[in-house]
Amino acid sequence: MTRNDATDKYSFLALHDYGMGGSWWWVRARSAREVRETFAWVEVVTDPKTVARFKDMGLEEVDIDAPRMPPGLDGLRAERDAQHGCEGFGSLADREVVYLQRQGAEEHDESVVYLMEVGSDGRRVRQVELAEDDTALRSGPDDWPFNPPVADLFDPALVDQEINRSTFEEQWARAHRRDTDL
Repeated sequence: MTRNDATDKYSFLALHDYGMGGSWWWVRARSAREVRETFAWVEVVTDPKTVARFKDMGLEEVDIDAPRMPPGLDGLRAERDAQHGCEGFGSLADREVVYLQRQGAEEHDESVVYLMEVGSDGRRVRQVELAEDDTALRSGPDDWPFNPPVADLFDPALVDQEINRSTFEEQWARAHRRDTDL
């Protein structure tokens, strides 16, 4: 984050991490939260080494109040605009940890239920896969080759997927590690 006195805005390093890569921008805004409230699936990177590394790389810089955004960022703003005003918008955004339950996934069997412990950046911390045959497999970051954000905590749809910590911990305790405890 760097200050721009002329506009009372700061420059934030913003990342849209899509797993095998990411898109980066400098976004001038009044706060990191404003960046996350304005663009879906974008995180504000605050690690000093990462910020320093990107400082002189010539990344595109945009003002959060500009009417037009560069390709990539424009679609993320449109997605967020559609969510504003929806019940539950941003209700999970300020939490350090959120527990979610999701039915299936695009690339996996729809009969599998995923219980996820998700950090404030939307990335999985721990996960339990519950199969129809009552098999429960647990995994963590060391088990995943990539760990991009799986949840945008401003998304109002997540409210219906939230579960409590005790439900997650109960399933975590009974689950086996993939390929090691089976």
